[in-house]
Amino acid sequence: MKRRISHVAVLLCLVHLSFAQDKHHYQTDFSKEEFGQRREKIMETIGNNAIALVQGAAGIPGFAVFRQSNTYYYLTGLESPHAYLLINGKNKTSTIYLPHRDEGMERGQGKVLSAEDAALVQALTGIEQVKGIEFLSADLVGTGLIRPPAPLLYTEFSPTEIGNDSRDELLFAQARTSADPWDGQPTRQSLFIQKLQERVPQFEIKDLSPLLDAMRVVKSPKEIELIRRATQMAGLGIIEAMKSTKPGVYEYQLDAAAKYVYYLHGAQGDGYPSIIGGGTNAYMGHYFHKTDELKAGDLVLMDYAPDYNNYTSDVTRIWPVNGKFNEEQKELYNFIVAYRDALFKYIKPGVTSNDVLDGAAADMKQYLVGKKFVKPAHLKAVQEGLTFRGHFQHPVGMAVHDVGRVHGIPLQPGMVFTIDPMIWIDEERLYIRIEDMALVTETGVENMSDFVPSRIEDVERTIKEKGLIDFLPPVELPLKK
Repeated sequence: MKRRISHVAVLLCLVHLSFAQDKHHYQTDFSKEEFGQRREKIMETIGNNAIALVQGAAGIPGFAVFRQSNTYYYLTGLESPHAYLLINGKNKTSTIYLPHRDEGMERGQGKVLSAEDAALVQALTGIEQVKGIEFLSADLVGTGLIRPPAPLLYTEFSPTEIGNDSRDELLFAQARTSADPWDGQPTRQSLFIQKLQERVPQFEIKDLSPLLDAMRVVKSPKEIELIRRATQMAGLGIIEAMKSTKPGVYEYQLDAAAKYVYYLHGAQGDGYPSIIGGGTNAYMGHYFHKTDELKAGDLVLMDYAPDYNNYTSDVTRIWPVNGKFNEEQKELYNFIVAYRDALFKYIKPGVTSNDVLDGAAADMKQYLVGKKFVKPAHLKAVQEGLTFRGHFQHPVGMAVHDVGRVHGIPLQPGMVFTIDPMIWIDEERLYIRIEDMALVTETGVENMSDFVPSRIEDVERTIKEKGLIDFLPPVELPLKK
């Protein structure tokens, strides 16, 4: 007698087989329950008479690798282009809308989840419904436009973050584009809002970005694990660059040494373009050119971290090209390290950034009592540093300048941000800075990048070691046959 197999059993078998391949087309870091909790939080916050609509990243031309927008990934984990997510506060369900299968693209690139994979997408994400993109308009009409009043419609007003984008830089870029009379293109986000206003004018459209920002500022244990991994890679990359530093090496070669470490450990790219500046190049806070030769007597600053599974870090160190700090450099550098330690001393749940800055500044005033500096300009610079409020910097997470507010509010466990003490000596175009990753814990704070050498003796010891460039020096080009 033949045994009958139910359709459900067949589906479960197919899903199980697909799971064996899912690391190629769906993330494996987060559980579907965590994504579901994030969507439920949105439902709770927008209320019963509202829906939220999130637009995923567009497809990309040429041979570039697709990267989902931070928001769409944060709520679904899906890496399919031209995807939409409708979160319905009225009936407490979510729907994903996907394009139909592009067989030619899949032959060339591998599996891309599409509308034809509805059952698999539901199983992977926990989403209640998966439909073709052509159903979105009708579903919007069906949420209450026929019998007014229509629910509120929330969508992002802020520009879309993709890859190593950060919102602050995107906003500045858009301002520059708008100022160009030969360009002046609107953002994709503003065009999306315009289309919604034209096609479903019955909705009152509100900004979803503040709600998402507030959610993203406190990281889950799994997010912290990914940020920690990115921080470990960032630190190891900087350490490798330290070991590879000597006069005659070029800035871009330190970038290459760090990139090797990142890709060796599974990074998918840069969390942001590397900032590597020797001598006065470091004076420019976001110096990206990396074309110059490093010279004895100068310091070199390196600020760099990878993009690891859609999360990043932000670590900076500065060190002497010839391997030894001179007396002037020691005075300034020791001040910065002491300031870093003072700032970490005051971080704990319940305090504000102002509390941290005020406490650290008071400690550093005591630190300066009796301290001698070779040059009066150096003493002036460190004194001015006591009033600078930028030593407590920005959140870090899916973006290096992550969304969410950490200034002026009580700190909470799970917040991750940078502590970034810095001073400028304008007369010499000299800039001294280090940067570490602060994680607020239940009882205080953890310096996630504490393993990266920062004490003078540790930095100088690290530089003495042989680095990647010593073992794999650049060869003369063109190669001879």
